[in-house]
Amino acid sequence: MSSNVAAASGTKAGDRKVFVPVFASVFGWSLDLFDLFILLYVAPVVGKLFFPSDQPTLSLAAVYASFAVTLLMRPVGSAIFGSYADKHGRKRAMTLAVVGVGVATAAFGVLPTIAQVGLLAPVLFLALRLVQGIFVGGVVATTHTVGTEFVPPHWRGTVSGMVGGGGAGLGALLASLAFWMTSNLFPGEQFDVWGWRVMFFSGILSSVLGLFIFKYLEESPYWLKAQAAKDARREATVTSSPLKRLMSSEYRTVLLMNLLITAGAGSAYYVTSGYLPAFLKVVNRVPNETASLILILAAAAATLTGPFIGYVSDRIGRKPVFIVIGAVAAIALPFLYLNMAALGAANGFMIGVYALLIAFLGNAALAPVPIFLNERFPTAVRASGTGLSWNIGFAIGGMMPTFVSLASRTPADIPFSLAVFCAGSFVVLLLGGIFIGETKGKFD
Repeated sequence: MSSNVAAASGTKAGDRKVFVPVFASVFGWSLDLFDLFILLYVAPVVGKLFFPSDQPTLSLAAVYASFAVTLLMRPVGSAIFGSYADKHGRKRAMTLAVVGVGVATAAFGVLPTIAQVGLLAPVLFLALRLVQGIFVGGVVATTHTVGTEFVPPHWRGTVSGMVGGGGAGLGALLASLAFWMTSNLFPGEQFDVWGWRVMFFSGILSSVLGLFIFKYLEESPYWLKAQAAKDARREATVTSSPLKRLMSSEYRTVLLMNLLITAGAGSAYYVTSGYLPAFLKVVNRVPNETASLILILAAAAATLTGPFIGYVSDRIGRKPVFIVIGAVAAIALPFLYLNMAALGAANGFMIGVYALLIAFLGNAALAPVPIFLNERFPTAVRASGTGLSWNIGFAIGGMMPTFVSLASRTPADIPFSLAVFCAGSFVVLLLGGIFIGETKGKFD
């Protein structure tokens, strides 16, 4: 217990005591994003098989709407698993949530299509998305908390970047590699028959890997310290109802203000890395094999973005990072999308360059968000508060790809729609950075 409390106060702990929880947070979140990105990578195929329409953008909008349904259930998951993590520990909650996401993802691979069972197909698809969303919300509440509770104060921003931005990039990288391998195993029309199912089946790997990794994870020292203090004072109310405490007047304003950052960052992420796979396929009309390679490179760049931007936030603070990223990206991203669309499919190299820059800016917005939220709440309600703030904001952000598709009558209209939504998303992030005070150094 003493070594855990020492780690919580910033004293140097053993390498393993720090490495394992940080790795578990990063990899747990990346496995979660891997499962979610699978749908984004097969969106055009899923649209035809489950939500067919004479207008391609409507089918695509329906798929993204099903993605948004998952995001809408994430606050429910964060309420359930976040409260559980605050009361019973981060480790057990994280294990249950990550395994649940993987199993739910693999289940999509056995669903019948609309050609096989009619309207029952999209109903089953959406129902399974609801279940998946609950587990995803639980992953956020735990992975975005436990890593930063093990490291000294001057590394918390970096770890936040590793989890939020780096984990997202790593998840996209793993999904890109799966997409590349599956596209080569099932080329052309075979991908529309079996390839998309194999992509979903690969989700079960996250459950297996999650169980292996979390086996070596110790409980959060901050949580153990809070539990010891509670037991010593015999005050069951300290952590008996984290969710009820969050809903009180004490934190109501905090939660509402957090949404400026999380909705801005969530929208920014989903109109960049989230929409990029469909953009390459529908707008640039890049073949699957080429698109997968571009996405692999973009995801690799995004993986490095998170720790770098998180490190910068440790040096200059969270607030300046949000302001700078919001201002730069609001101007740069519309330019990048419009110019990439003009390339068509001919110039693969320049498409790759634009994709790298788009992924960089999208993941940069995520990097300081986990630690910013962690610093807004004390240990007793940190998992619940972080999970709810993130998931509600990202539920709003997750609807942006649907709105982009609905605002576009044809694929040719998508670049302009994306440019507008990109600018709007980062303006919200910018406003959040302006109105919310600095949190760096506030962690108890």
